[in-house]
Amino acid sequence: MTAAEIARLAGVGRAAVSNWRRRHADFPRPVGGTETSPSFALAQVTDWLRAQGKLAEVPLRERVWQYVTAHPGGSVAALVKAGSALLLVRDRPREWLEAAAVSDERMATLLAPALDRVLALRFGPAHPLGATAPLPSASVPFLRAAAELAAELGTRGAFEFLLGRHLEANPRQYTLTPDGLALLMAALARPHSGAGTGSTGAAGAAPFTVLDPACGTGTLLRAVPGATTRYAQDSSPELASLAALRLALQSDAPVRAAAADSLRADAFARPAAEPVDAVLCHPPFNERNWGHEELAYDPRWEYGLPARAESELAWVQHALAHLREGGTAVLLMPPAAAARRSGRRIRADLLRRGALRAVVALPAGAAPPYGIPLHLWVLRRPAPQAAPPAGLLLVDTAALADGPGPGPGRAGWAAVHSAVEEAWTAYERGGPAPDVPGVRRVVPVVDLLDDDVDLTPARHLPPPAAGGGLAELTAVRDRLDSTLTRAARLTPPAPPADAKDRPAAAPARLPLTTVGELARAGALLLYTGTGSGAGRAPVLTEYDVSAGTGPSGTLAAAAEQPLLTAPGDVVVPLTGGAGVARVVDAATAGAALGRGLQLLRPDPAALDPWFLAGFLRATANNRRASSHASTTTRLDVRRLELPRLPRTEQEVYGARFRALAEFEDALRLAARLGEQLVQGLYDGLSDGTVRPD
Repeated sequence: MTAAEIARLAGVGRAAVSNWRRRHADFPRPVGGTETSPSFALAQVTDWLRAQGKLAEVPLRERVWQYVTAHPGGSVAALVKAGSALLLVRDRPREWLEAAAVSDERMATLLAPALDRVLALRFGPAHPLGATAPLPSASVPFLRAAAELAAELGTRGAFEFLLGRHLEANPRQYTLTPDGLALLMAALARPHSGAGTGSTGAAGAAPFTVLDPACGTGTLLRAVPGATTRYAQDSSPELASLAALRLALQSDAPVRAAAADSLRADAFARPAAEPVDAVLCHPPFNERNWGHEELAYDPRWEYGLPARAESELAWVQHALAHLREGGTAVLLMPPAAAARRSGRRIRADLLRRGALRAVVALPAGAAPPYGIPLHLWVLRRPAPQAAPPAGLLLVDTAALADGPGPGPGRAGWAAVHSAVEEAWTAYERGGPAPDVPGVRRVVPVVDLLDDDVDLTPARHLPPPAAGGGLAELTAVRDRLDSTLTRAARLTPPAPPADAKDRPAAAPARLPLTTVGELARAGALLLYTGTGSGAGRAPVLTEYDVSAGTGPSGTLAAAAEQPLLTAPGDVVVPLTGGAGVARVVDAATAGAALGRGLQLLRPDPAALDPWFLAGFLRATANNRRASSHASTTTRLDVRRLELPRLPRTEQEVYGARFRALAEFEDALRLAARLGEQLVQGLYDGLSDGTVRPD
């Protein structure tokens, strides 16, 4: 473990760990790492901290995670071992209990064949995890601890926790599909009749098989409820293994996984493999080395050989080749794939033959890369005797974004889901689907078959009425007037007129404490958000906290109950470097705490929440408590300071901080309304709905 991880265990800053190393001759010596970034043995460090009275007990989650980071084969190898053991605990609990009842040395001998049996049973003989090597007895305490964590969180919850920590620790190593996007893609892929949407194994439920040929960590396949078989393939053996374990721990449905390049070495090619009911895919973008030369005569290119620069159209045809007649594929695509001239012939053939049914433009920030509005393509493998549809559904959800700029968490998934599913359901039923200006339209295929075959939704949708029409513009202006009046009333009073002539007083030196000390004393509780859990609670995201908006995220499915906010809680973003702290009110209470947020729950008898939030926002305070990585700033909430004051004096500060927060909210609302009014007037003057006189 590193010095930063020691600091996290003890609830102190990294400077304190450096001081301990200098001042205490018995502090454990480094066992690895470098001179500037040494690593230490977990057992030695915890023994030393406990002997010094700096640690009562290592939390179980932290202890298991430290086993993962210290694994000699790396974190991924540790996750695969832990996931395999958790699968044995889940599927064959008696076999696990019999192995766990003996010594570590004997357990290591028993586990290897037991793991091989359960992996072959769930994944088939040709799974990507390979044969389990003999386990060293030193690995057994880690697996015992993982099973202990499963008793607390469930086998699925334990693996999701460890995998989530690994992905958080390596954000630049993986391109992840957000959970909100995965749920939307899964909803579009489900049969309209509802087949396959019930619970696995339900009486009378029709089989529903699904494939992801670029599965990553399995997020898309995990989002499909009721799938009877899940097929996963990825060019990375590590990702294929993690996805397989993640899916197997989710349900009893069979999982078939393979580690190979899907375009060059298709593990589920027909006729050896049966066609599937649905394909979900977030393929790699802009790949030139996808196999253009060696795959030139591949039978999958039914709609034309993709150009070297059109790797995405190769993935589209790969998906169609695996579908049964009438099966649905949903792919995440870069916007350029809808307009590049090199792909116009393939796009035209997809339209003529009825394979491409819908193109949905998502808000910027829906998925990485966050700066561009990605598209969803919904495709259907046409039956030979069926007439192709007369029109293509085009949907543009850019106006439904929660924030004014691109960035993770700003997609506004609740509104996007509603708009896209409503449009798709109406289109699928074949009934009248009225156009919604600026949002959706069914465009006749013949109108799209021009020289460019440009399928970008915004180019074919009628523009929305300017600002919602004259009545809406008038309402926005009236609301802006009242908001500006309120902001003026809430403006903090200026210092006395003669204050500039007075000698500067020395700042008051108040006794200080830290959030970490208050937590250890029981004056407040600390919780870290995950954005996952059971139920349907909305998720309060980092963007929501920073922008002062309501909860906009959706829960990632997990077995445990989510942490819900309550009035008086204080929520702080952990990244970004800006001093932000939000007090939860009645409108925000009951939301699940999102990933990247820390919740402070003060004891009402000891701390005023507005006093706490106000001092946490101080610029100097945030600088002292922040550490800097290569691409971001991370806040150590435990190091934030605030004065030691009686409850009555806290309330005086709290009332002033609360007034400042109300003033800030009024300014934010005025800014949003002003932007809406200005843009509406620009649009109205341009399209003639507003007269210049």
